[in-house]
Amino acid sequence: MVYTLTREVRRDVAETVAMMREALAASGFGVLTEIDLQATLKAKLDVDVPAQVILGACRPNLAHAAIVAEPSIAVFLPCNVVVRDAGGGRTIIEAMDPGFMIEVTGNPDLGAVGSDARLRIEAAMASLRD
Repeated sequence: MVYTLTREVRRDVAETVAMMREALAASGFGVLTEIDLQATLKAKLDVDVPAQVILGACRPNLAHAAIVAEPSIAVFLPCNVVVRDAGGGRTIIEAMDPGFMIEVTGNPDLGAVGSDARLRIEAAMASLRD
């Protein structure tokens, strides 16, 4: 089962995070949260992991339509976009496929919302260039 949208670029993580924020904004999403997973795990567990940042992206009208159609879908919000170091000068961008919401819930009323969100996230990811 594929549940993520994935893109790889030849840039460092910090630059990719900045570019992804801009790309999400251009696709109509705001970033509500930013979690530096590497720093958090180092501070809490004293473990070293590759650089990884989680951006919590939201397009309010899509979020509203989703929770009207399926109130429990809020557990999947906001849309997380992960930017992580893949080594060798490569960075991977992953987002949960919004179409997965339809599969998980079986609610066809989420179809339009999931399709719109997916197209917007795919466009944001595709706009990043090496």
